Amino acid sequence: MLLVPRFNMSHLKNMLLDIALVFLVYFATHSHSEVLSTRSRWIVDAKSGQRVKLACVNWPGHLHAMIPEGLEKKPVRDIAESVASMGFNCVRLTWATYMFTKDSSINLTAAQSLDRWNLTSAKAGVAANNPQLLDLHVVDVQKAVIDELGAQNVMVVLDNHVSLPQWCCGNEDGNGFFGDKYFDPKEWVQGLTMVAKRYKGNPTVVAMSLRNELRGPRQNENDWYRYIQEGATAIHGENPDLLVIVSGLSFDTNLSFLRNKPLASNYNNKLVYEAHWYPFGDPPAKWLYQTNEFCANTTRWFMSQSGFLLSGENPLPLFLSEFGKDQSDANEEQNRYFSCLLALLAETDIDWALWALQGSYMLRQGHIDQEEMYGMLDFSWDHVRNPKMREMLQFTQKMNQGPQPNGLTSYVMYHPQSGRCAEAGNENLTATSSQNCSRWSYSKDGSTIKLLGTSSCLTAVGDGLPVVVSNDCSSQQSMWSIVSSSKLHVAAKDDQGRGLCLEWKSSDTTLVAKKCLCLGDDLEDVLRCEENPQRQWFKFVPTGA
Repeated sequence: MLLVPRFNMSHLKNMLLDIALVFLVYFATHSHSEVLSTRSRWIVDAKSGQRVKLACVNWPGHLHAMIPEGLEKKPVRDIAESVASMGFNCVRLTWATYMFTKDSSINLTAAQSLDRWNLTSAKAGVAANNPQLLDLHVVDVQKAVIDELGAQNVMVVLDNHVSLPQWCCGNEDGNGFFGDKYFDPKEWVQGLTMVAKRYKGNPTVVAMSLRNELRGPRQNENDWYRYIQEGATAIHGENPDLLVIVSGLSFDTNLSFLRNKPLASNYNNKLVYEAHWYPFGDPPAKWLYQTNEFCANTTRWFMSQSGFLLSGENPLPLFLSEFGKDQSDANEEQNRYFSCLLALLAETDIDWALWALQGSYMLRQGHIDQEEMYGMLDFSWDHVRNPKMREMLQFTQKMNQGPQPNGLTSYVMYHPQSGRCAEAGNENLTATSSQNCSRWSYSKDGSTIKLLGTSSCLTAVGDGLPVVVSNDCSSQQSMWSIVSSSKLHVAAKDDQGRGLCLEWKSSDTTLVAKKCLCLGDDLEDVLRCEENPQRQWFKFVPTGA
């Protein structure tokens, strides 16, 4: 069997194209325009029309003290630098309506706000780390944080999270829907207008979202249409440069009603929708013992409720503004959900915001200095909590698709459990970082997977043996199919007709062909499986428009 040499003219051309694409992607994802707009399902630079992908992290500033978390742990510049160094080009910064509409809040300094909640230790921490902020009003602290993010070339999406500053979200917390105890629609519009006006002309603030996770017994579609349009009109009228981000119902999981009745205006190509996807409420056994099938089911659910906006005759931008998991890796259910979600994130190249940045809270639900295990930063805000999470996110932080046709019809084979992708080396196929992904052509199910620019194909030599790129493009060992309901198992048959799936184990970078996990002999999902099949999960991610 002849193996393809590492370097030939086709490989060299592909390498040069890869390098050019890396620079293009870096520019598009690490720089931002002063004004963003929308084009079909994409967020773009309003002047050039080039795509700008939002790869954000959530940073809460809506809780009791009304100042962003962590200012008592680290200087604001250090936190902003951490955001940028982790590859995020955007922060979804949360705020509470009352910060701008209640005199009792507007006139509070950070020191007074912390005193009001007896946060003595937090006040001392802010005095030590950010003394210049302590005597500023809470609304000016927010601006100081935004200015530091802007200095790091990090965009800001301002998210109206609640009205009454507190932890979010519950069905009966009075913050859930228009007309609730703390959610006066007129006051809400007033707050949106004040914030939009405050940041008019500020190039760091590129978007405002109308409200986080609408919910509760009052929620209904008629009021949703009425007030969402009022809020969007208020923001756009005051600050027409901003993107206006619209959430749905049921904790931001349901936009399905838009199929029958879209909003009346796209606000001069400024309208973006948002959705959330967490595993809360999912039966743990489904993720643990029916991983393939349940991933397929939950992915279909997300696409039917929100993701449908990305396709069809009139596709629209969708921002996955919250998702996340326990970064201690202790919760296996959440680990499997997260790999499933990343596969969709990569395939659709959607804009997103991870929950969350913070390693701790000054005060959350009665607990002082509470740790946040979903946080990218650790409890002390000194280090990345879980370096594996950084690697998992790197591929989806890149821009892989866009509105401009570029002639590419290639794919990357992405491994969502690790965030790595397949690279064709000298002899074997390896799992590599997101910067070194090989590109492949794959025309249809049951066909060859060819290394782009060559006539060579991916070939399964045998069970447990490394997968190679060879000149064998006619045998069944080089014919690959998607064989599980999750559409994440890629399999060929060996010379005896047995199905072998592409697999990567973290103990080695080499990709092998192995007996398919959690699939029967006929390559269909089994009802219950004790093993985790995700080391065999690979997603074909299109790299063209």
